[in-house]
Amino acid sequence: MNTLFRILFCLLLVGEVSAKKTIIKMATLVPEGTDWHGMLVEMGQRWKEATDGQIVLRIYPGGVVGDERDMIRKMRIGQIHAAAISTEGLSEVNPDVSGFVLPLIFDDYDDVDWLREKMSPQLEEGMRENGFEVLLWADVGWAKWFTADPIVYLDDLKGMKIFTWAGDYRTQNLWERAGFQSVPLASIDVLSGFQTGLINAIATTPLYALSQQWFSSANYMLDINWGLLTAGVIIDNRIWNRISPEHQVKMKSIAKDIGLMHQRSTRHQDDEAIKVMQEYGLTIHQPTPDEIEHWKNYLKTWYPELRGKYVSEEIFDTVTEFMAEKDSLGAMQKSSE
Repeated sequence: MNTLFRILFCLLLVGEVSAKKTIIKMATLVPEGTDWHGMLVEMGQRWKEATDGQIVLRIYPGGVVGDERDMIRKMRIGQIHAAAISTEGLSEVNPDVSGFVLPLIFDDYDDVDWLREKMSPQLEEGMRENGFEVLLWADVGWAKWFTADPIVYLDDLKGMKIFTWAGDYRTQNLWERAGFQSVPLASIDVLSGFQTGLINAIATTPLYALSQQWFSSANYMLDINWGLLTAGVIIDNRIWNRISPEHQVKMKSIAKDIGLMHQRSTRHQDDEAIKVMQEYGLTIHQPTPDEIEHWKNYLKTWYPELRGKYVSEEIFDTVTEFMAEKDSLGAMQKSSE
């Protein structure tokens, strides 16, 4: 009888442990009410349904936890468990992610998809080695130049005060070594920085310039794809490894599905944001092919600084080789048509 009682007691304990909820605290700069925020909310709802309520996602949007570097620090000390962050935060975990934000490396989303397919496994393994699991990759949008005065060429930025992320010393040093003035700020200080004249130039996505009202002070936009703002959802392996393999598979599948849905629906939202800002006085300069070529040639003079200082030599070479391979395949396809 005592043996039976002990067995029943153990089974009750196992049932209680298996039914215990895992609460995942996730931070992001994404403002509440945006599509990105809605994507995270939907992901959390689907996680909860797929795991019979055992996974609960709590989202802290709008930068209430701090900037992305703060989020990484707070994940490392266990205050939060996950984050939906851009390359700025991702590169804090794995600097190789910065290969995706090399200026003017992409012409369009076809280029982005090509490089992401080639490099994602390597980048994800690097994240894993540093203590984080990547649940999804997504596009934030194309960074375009928003300035208080019109610009046409890169040298036009030399008389301006360019926003850089506080703590991003690599980017700050890159600008300064090239003869430009950079001003490091936290994201929450960008609007006041524009209003007080502390900064007057920023490379950001049209959607973000609209949602944060930065365009009200920087109401000139150069319509050139300066760089891609890519993002990912990552989770601390210490909590990820406590989740059952069965639930991990479901969560990753849902996250990937959500990421693809988001990508299909939002890749063209920047165009809509630009139209709205134009209605409120945004002036756009559409560069000519010669002007675009000037920007690209100018950037090539930065390669010695980018290679080995902004990104590792290995990643720089890998990115440029993959993109050269794609250009070569495209040229061969055109010649055969």
